[in-house]
Formats: sequence, C-alpha cells, structure tokens
Amino acid sequence: MTTQTSVPIGASPTRCSYFEKPAGLRDFHDHEWGEPVTDADILFEYVVMYGFGAGIGMNLVLQKREHFRDELAGFDPNRLAHFGTARIDELLENTRLIRNRRKMEAAVTNAQAWLRLRDEMGGNESLVAFFYTFVNGTPLDSQRPDGDPPPLSTPESEAMSRALKKRGFALMGPATCYGLMQTAGLVNDHAVSCFRHQHCLDLARNLTRL
Repeated sequence: MTTQTSVPIGASPTRCSYFEKPAGLRDFHDHEWGEPVTDADILFEYVVMYGFGAGIGMNLVLQKREHFRDELAGFDPNRLAHFGTARIDELLENTRLIRNRRKMEAAVTNAQAWLRLRDEMGGNESLVAFFYTFVNGTPLDSQRPDGDPPPLSTPESEAMSRALKKRGFALMGPATCYGLMQTAGLVNDHAVSCFRHQHCLDLARNLTRL
C-alpha cells in the first residue's frame, strides 16, 4: 500500500510535528498520508479504516491494519458486503481487531453502499472521480505553517459527509470525511515546511483532473 517518497537519505527530515510520534503514525505520514489516490481499492480501504478510527483516531487502527486486512476479506468490498451477523459476531471475538459492533457493522454497510455508488457512477474510475468532486476535481493545498493544526472539518468534508450519508454510508461524519480527504490526498495538509508537502503537491499537479 505504501509507495513512493522516503525520508531523504542522510538527512533528518522536517516533518509535520504532530506526526513525529508514535512510529506507526510517522511511517504513515512519511509514505502514504496526503498522496492523491486514484485507485478505488485503496480509497475503499481508507473508508473502512476511517470508519474504525471514528472517535478514537488512527493510531490504533494503523496498529491493527494488517489484522483487519486478514479478517475483512482484504478490504474487498465485493466480499465484505456479504458478511452476515454470524461473521460479525465471530469478528467481535477476535482480540486482534477493534471489537466494536457498531463499527464492524458499519464496515459491512459501507461496503454495500460502496458497491451501490460504484454502480450509480458507472465503475471504479467514475467512483473515484465522485470523491474528487468535493474539491472541484483538483486536490486542495492548504499551505499550512507547522504548528497551525488542520481543522477538524471543512465545508468540503461536510458536503462529502452529507452526500455519503444520503447514499447509505455509516459513521462518515464531517471529521471522519476530512481525515479521509487528508489521507487520500484530496487536500494536501502537510505543513509547507514538511519534506512531504512538495512531493504531494507535485503528485497533485501531475494528476489528470478527475
């Protein structure tokens, strides 16, 4: 899942200060967070992850990410959408996962909603483009100085939340949607002093308008 840029060789990188610790978040920041996503499978994985992270943040979710991948059908919405009550009950006994029934049920609900949205949009490419409509087809660059924390939500994430809820998605409030937008690169919220800011900005500039 991770790609891409790495910490400059032989240098101590200047990264967003709120990602310095713990190590799991730091790695997520250095290799993934903020890169514009064009792959529907990756985007759906983020939807599931942020559903589990609602109200608790992403650190614990990232620690359990590979366990979720093992148990949630590799984040395949076509398979996850068919998980029934018995399978959810079984997952809630698994100590490797976040054992929250509402969030586990939301993962299945969101897989079902994802498939309906894919059908509505006419395929994966158009489905991804739907998410970019909330930033008018081009990732936003917040140009934040370090020490100026990102907002919890924005008008764009509020609009996304309303649209997803209308289509049957669960646990996708404005703050959760903003976290999704940050991670999926719909907004570049790296501090301008961060070594990842320019890289993500370059990726956004080279992105075909969606």
